[in-house]
Amino acid sequence: MISRSPASSQQLAREVRERFVAATEGAIIPVANAVRERLVALATMTANAREMQQHRDDFLAFESQGSRWAPLSQAAWRKSLSVVTVGGSTGGLRLELIGDEVVETNILSSRLAQAIGDKANFELNDLRLRIQHLEGSNELDAKDVLKPEALARTLVDQWLAAGLSRESWTRVQEVVQQRLVDVVVQAYKDANTFLIERGVMPEIDLKSFVKRTGSVTASGSVPLGSSFARPSQIGAAPGMSAGITLPPGSFAPAAIGVGMGRAGSMGADTLIATGGSPLVMARQRAQGVLLNLKRFVTARIGGDLGQARPPGGQGAGVMGGGMAVGGGGAVGLAAPAFAAAIADAEQAYQVMASQYMVGDEATAIHQTAAELRRRTTELKKKAPTTADKATVEVVALMFQAILAEERIPFSARVWFARLQMPVLRVAIAEPEFFATLQHPARMLIDRMGSCVMGFDAAAISGSALEGEIRRVVQVIEQYPETGQRVFKLVFDEFVAFLNKYLTQSDATQRVMSVAQQVEQKETMAIQYTIELRKMLNDMPVREEIREFLFKVWAEVLAIAALRHGPQDEQTVTLKRAASDLVWAASAKPNRNDRARVIQDLPQLLQRLRQGMSLLGIEGDPQEAHIKTIGSTLSDAFMSKTEAIPQAKIEAMAKRLANLEDFVSDGGDATDLPLDAASIELLLGVDAASIEVVPDTGNKVGDDMVQWAHELQVGTWFMLDHNDRVSQVQFVWRSDRKQLHLFASSDGRSFLIQVGRLASYLQAGLLVPAEEETLTVRATREALAKLDANPERLLN
Repeated sequence: MISRSPASSQQLAREVRERFVAATEGAIIPVANAVRERLVALATMTANAREMQQHRDDFLAFESQGSRWAPLSQAAWRKSLSVVTVGGSTGGLRLELIGDEVVETNILSSRLAQAIGDKANFELNDLRLRIQHLEGSNELDAKDVLKPEALARTLVDQWLAAGLSRESWTRVQEVVQQRLVDVVVQAYKDANTFLIERGVMPEIDLKSFVKRTGSVTASGSVPLGSSFARPSQIGAAPGMSAGITLPPGSFAPAAIGVGMGRAGSMGADTLIATGGSPLVMARQRAQGVLLNLKRFVTARIGGDLGQARPPGGQGAGVMGGGMAVGGGGAVGLAAPAFAAAIADAEQAYQVMASQYMVGDEATAIHQTAAELRRRTTELKKKAPTTADKATVEVVALMFQAILAEERIPFSARVWFARLQMPVLRVAIAEPEFFATLQHPARMLIDRMGSCVMGFDAAAISGSALEGEIRRVVQVIEQYPETGQRVFKLVFDEFVAFLNKYLTQSDATQRVMSVAQQVEQKETMAIQYTIELRKMLNDMPVREEIREFLFKVWAEVLAIAALRHGPQDEQTVTLKRAASDLVWAASAKPNRNDRARVIQDLPQLLQRLRQGMSLLGIEGDPQEAHIKTIGSTLSDAFMSKTEAIPQAKIEAMAKRLANLEDFVSDGGDATDLPLDAASIELLLGVDAASIEVVPDTGNKVGDDMVQWAHELQVGTWFMLDHNDRVSQVQFVWRSDRKQLHLFASSDGRSFLIQVGRLASYLQAGLLVPAEEETLTVRATREALAKLDANPERLLN
């Protein structure tokens, strides 16, 4: 490590901040452009009247005032460099009242800051430690530009300063996150690279930052009655002695709950004061498991598994197992002899595994576990570095837990076990496997696990699903040198397979078809209504006719287009009836026009009756509409107002004939009339096999709706509906994400509208059958074993 004078160190730290601000400032204009595109999309999207007005208001406000947001943000972001105070303090303790608006603004910015922190946790933590080392400080200043909160608060503050509303920010914050987070993460990585190249802590040894304190108990908890504990003091890292805290200012993902894992995980979750939706909390808990694994390994081998292997592939020092965390660099390679040993172990196990498929399952599982354990011991002896030894052991313990998971049918478990060596290879080459939940290898194992754990052995054995799992594993085995790319490839293929496999039965196909048509019908009806309003905007049409066309005939045209096709003769005839009705109901001062109405009226009323029958309007309701129309037509004979020109009527008829050319396919289907009766009535399909769970109109949080939208096809849930609990599998989501289909093992289907689905998630009436993904649980159990027997990591 290079020795520097205090002045030189301070200058280097400032240069890092200047480079970071410059890199992130460049993202502000593209983010603003993306926000505008999002607002344009929302403004043209079909929704209910209130939401459509909101979206139009947001767009108009951004058009008039939003152009100031980007330059204001850039200027404020550059200016924020001048407020950094070295030493982690902005002065003495200040007590002041905080207004509600300030609190609301802080909440808005904290969401963006959390999104950045969750994605950049390790890179940000390393950068903090390096800056603290340069400046000799214990903590970064509260307003330091390197903190995610600084940039997030700048963007929100300047949004409000530009005259835009907090409400409009909430509708675009997802776009801001998507466009900004990756840029900030890369800026953190570049800052670390910049400092490493200048000799600033090339390897971070957390042991040198560890301090002992009597205020933390042996279990890592803070005694009752003690003063407020910093997040870094809550929860000692597994394997560390009593009273050890993390480095001051170090970053820890927000993981909720302590010691809630299986097998006595002994603090495998980190607790900090935070909250959020169950989805966010689950992700935080999962990230906490990975962080604690990193802490454990760091404490045992003096570094983490994410530092780069020296050139040449041979281990130097304790590290050498792979590449730096992050997907941008070249893949690190194991030492040639070690790589060959992994390949030999993989090939030998493939041969022996075929023998385990025959005979008693319990014996076969025992033989598989014993063989994998023996191979693990041999590989650890050949591992050239302690990092490689640790990687071998952690991966082995994870697969030991997966192999012991009895909820995975035996025939699938054997194929899961064959992934141990491919995963070991990728974990050595890409240690980010241990750092992120989004590594393709983890995602593949988790997705396959979540799917098969709900089936019994009889349902899996010999099925197409088992065959697909076998194919996935064999493809991975065939391309050992491609790293995570092959995992990503087969993951995408497996997801595509699931979408077909889970919906292949005739009953499910029938339900899907009905649900999709209901969604399409309602979306088309909304869009047809909008177009009819445009057509009649400047025509002198009686209110009774307008109401009939908007509320009844738009639905008729949508149903006809779905049943017969938009250009079918029956549909075209019904479209023509709309323009004929408008003309017939207009003023008729001309004798010839009145004669024509009288002549054509029976046929027009017949078409109107046919259309209403198609919609299910019969009997008295139909007669009421016909009576209203008849009265309006009679009034038209007496009217002295100007008649609608024939040219306008013809233009309307022509536009109606090609109505589909004027409506978009991107609108959301909201307020669907979703119930079994309406499905059968509207589409002529018997809906007896469908348990319909429609929206109730109750307001649910956006985070719950987002959770509903993020549910993965194939995942199993416990559904408590009408006081009956069923295990169900999520098998299908409609194109516009409004309808969701769940199938139970007893053959029932549940079609749930998105608002009700969000309500069920919020109320705990629909809960995932598994609290954790398969690899997170396997990591937790591996950590529990290492916590109890830390010597096994390297022995």
